[in-house]
Amino acid sequence: MIDFYHPDIPYFGYKLHTIIDKNYELIRRFQTPTASVHDSQVDLSEINEVVYRYKGYFGMVARGFPATMQRAVRGHPLRIRDIIRNEKISVQRVPCERVYAIAKEIFKAGKVLVTTVERVNVKMLMTAFCFNMHQMRTLKSKGTI
Repeated sequence: MIDFYHPDIPYFGYKLHTIIDKNYELIRRFQTPTASVHDSQVDLSEINEVVYRYKGYFGMVARGFPATMQRAVRGHPLRIRDIIRNEKISVQRVPCERVYAIAKEIFKAGKVLVTTVERVNVKMLMTAFCFNMHQMRTLKSKGTI
């Protein structure tokens, strides 16, 4: 794991990266680096795991099987095949985006009022735990579990 920060320096921006499972949509792994860390430097995937990622991870090699959305670059617009592929990946990513919507709207975790990575990690751990409890209740009401 890359050490992204110095523990005594406060930071004022963080990004939550999550891995959720496909069957139950529960958060399995997460990481909260500072906002200055580019998305391409964070890889939570494991070997032989399919990872649906958005365009911020474009060009990054994953440990698992990358299903990263393609991005147009200067002078090279997206081909029709890439546009269709991106739409298919977007459909797979909907449960991932739901995690962030619930964390922000229901648990009010869009902004945190702490400034150290350790404290933000604790807050995001509690957010992930609460989301998983919320999802378990949803799964129980649907009769899935």
